[in-house]
Amino acid sequence: MTTITLVWITLPFLVGFVIYLLPKLDKYLALAMGLASAGYAAQLFWQRSPLELKLLDNFGVTLTLDALTGYFILTNALVTTAVILYCWQSDKTTFFYAQTMMLHGSVNAAFASTDFISLYVALEVSGIAAFLLIAYPRTDRSIWVALRYLFVSNVSMLFYLVGAVLAYQTNHSFAFSALSGAPPEAFALIFLGLLVKGGVFVSGLWLPLTHSEAETPVSALLSGVVVKTGVYPLVRCALIMGETDPIIRIFGVGTALLGVSYAMFEKDTKRMLAFHTVSQLGFILAAPVVGGFYALTHGLVKSALFLIAGALPSRNFKDLQHKPINTTIWIALVIASLSISGFPLLSGFGAKVLTMKNLAPWQVIAMNVAAVGTAISFAKFIFLPRGGTGEVKPGFWPGVMLLIGGLIAANIVYFQAYNVADISKSLATIAIGWLVYFFIVQRFVVKLPRVLEQFDHLIGFMSLMLVLIFWMAFP
Repeated sequence: MTTITLVWITLPFLVGFVIYLLPKLDKYLALAMGLASAGYAAQLFWQRSPLELKLLDNFGVTLTLDALTGYFILTNALVTTAVILYCWQSDKTTFFYAQTMMLHGSVNAAFASTDFISLYVALEVSGIAAFLLIAYPRTDRSIWVALRYLFVSNVSMLFYLVGAVLAYQTNHSFAFSALSGAPPEAFALIFLGLLVKGGVFVSGLWLPLTHSEAETPVSALLSGVVVKTGVYPLVRCALIMGETDPIIRIFGVGTALLGVSYAMFEKDTKRMLAFHTVSQLGFILAAPVVGGFYALTHGLVKSALFLIAGALPSRNFKDLQHKPINTTIWIALVIASLSISGFPLLSGFGAKVLTMKNLAPWQVIAMNVAAVGTAISFAKFIFLPRGGTGEVKPGFWPGVMLLIGGLIAANIVYFQAYNVADISKSLATIAIGWLVYFFIVQRFVVKLPRVLEQFDHLIGFMSLMLVLIFWMAFP
């Protein structure tokens, strides 16, 4: 198993280089790699004990493969495979597929890392690959958005690296557990880097513009898996060190409410989905013990929604209300929207129920409000007119059907949710959300301020968050 793991970690990078040597096989090699990762993730659920690979014993450089890792790796595998299928008959070049493999491999490595230095390398490689994919169209707009993303990412990683060094000085180890007993400034710097990288709370306000302006398949990758490279270490730290759990839960609640507050009133489809990505990351952090399953569900549904949004006749909700959508596209849109709202028969239902059952008492009211906000947000999609005509890209349906099929199949993870009480609560939450949408949200036009998303303010927020985290860690 150790040999298989090491081969699996290095294979995506090898495939990326081979794609350049055999450009006619680029799609096939990329697809095979996605399926290989899915197969590897599946076996993680069957192994009885976690697999630990100690790369440097004296420095705590360790990879850990267990069920939690399996959820995140499976998410990466399915989303990457869906994106490859979506782009199958497009004009994407060999460069695109090679960089997708680099991104896939670095994200896998991040999900396997349980030490700060391995994680740092994986996050930096994923940041460069994401930058190149965002800038892929080579337009002035895409290049600016990509550079903005790269600068914010690199600044946050600089804070993170300094924090990792401080943690090492205290315990002479780079392992996540070395954060226990480390000075509060180490904790604050590391968490700031991860919060920014993961798009959490106000540190994640770089995310809406980046994800909405990227090409459709790149948006699916960014929202489906890339942002989770910053969230996964936070979840892992919460499970390893109990003292970090309350802080992470606080950020989870704040992120869920912040993201959904913007999403409810956003008039642009891709920006709404991007803000909702912020909100759903909050759900993952609000209950770390079950964050893996929620991450899988969110990755599948959000990638599907971005792919579907790319096939809509307009990005403006007001225009879409007067432009009927192709019925088959509308059905796919409704299924995905119902899943993320927590409707039974789709994995979003089980994920939400499981999360709600693992909340601390002080979280319950706020997270139920966020759940209602989710239903309000996606009512804007569900109640769009249907019956129009429109063609989609040849690879659209294979990619979308894979993701929707995953949402249906993932129901097996938590069948215990299918009882009268949980089903009734879920349907009531959705019904309340729809009523609020029809009688309040739909009747008001709220212009959301974008000043907080400006580049100079993003850097300023890092300083404010550093002070906040230090204050929370100091006791």
